[in-house]
Amino acid sequence: MSNVTRKHTALPKAQILIEALPWLVRHNGRTVVIKFGGNAMIDEDLKAAFAQDVVFLHHAGLKPVVVHGGGPQISAALDRHGIVSEFKAGLRVTTEEAMDVVRMVLAGQVQRELVGLLNQHGPLAVGLTGEDAHTITATKHQPQIDGESVDIGRVGEITAIDTGAIEALLADGRIPVVSSIARSQDDGHVYNVNADTAAAALAAALGAETLMVLTDVEGLYEDWPNSDEVISRLTAAQLEKLLPDLSSGMVPKMEGCLHAVRNGVNTARVIDGRVQHSILLEIFTDEGIGTMVVPDGQGEP
Repeated sequence: MSNVTRKHTALPKAQILIEALPWLVRHNGRTVVIKFGGNAMIDEDLKAAFAQDVVFLHHAGLKPVVVHGGGPQISAALDRHGIVSEFKAGLRVTTEEAMDVVRMVLAGQVQRELVGLLNQHGPLAVGLTGEDAHTITATKHQPQIDGESVDIGRVGEITAIDTGAIEALLADGRIPVVSSIARSQDDGHVYNVNADTAAAALAAALGAETLMVLTDVEGLYEDWPNSDEVISRLTAAQLEKLLPDLSSGMVPKMEGCLHAVRNGVNTARVIDGRVQHSILLEIFTDEGIGTMVVPDGQGEP
């Protein structure tokens, strides 16, 4: 390869790195909470790319915290145990028997695999659940359906967050990987909590710079299903107006984004986890991808 050719192939790489510079400076030392979910959890290539992105953030001077659920893996394990998966108000009905499986799958399978992928790059990731060091505390969640309270078993509503263990890990240069299981504040049980909600609560409690939620869509659509135009930026108030019309799967994600930016997180983003390296594209490029929610008062760019 001649020197001239080499210069031409190297220059775009240099330009990409330079484009990342202001974002590197801005995010240096800041905490970023990433909710891992959707297809990125199932596809082997996407999983590997996700781990690379998180390790890159760590080495670039950010402090990533990963929060995960595991809907598909839980459903598969319940099937294997002959336990029927039932949903009410968009939430999994979690009996005592099902809760044992949920805990086993989240803490013993999904989290272990993620910790393993991250630790291929060094002694970085440490797995914990919301039970550890009282990280997440919850009480029984009773959703309303048609004005009636419904019992959906061991599904929790978060009542408190203790960030001590996560902050100690971050201070030690580690990457915490948190399974969305909570301890009970009142009855000695453990609870299954929605991972989107858990990630948002942790982002707020940690004073994170940003919350990123991986999804299987490009972002929040302007006028779905009539248009696939993605809203790239909106304020908390604008999002609040849209919430009643969103599809049930997007509601906990967007409610989480709303909670985060109303409680001290600078930006919350829903990004397409089906795109390899979507996290890096979102944090370190001028274009960004997906939908970004900002606090009220920040208006249009």
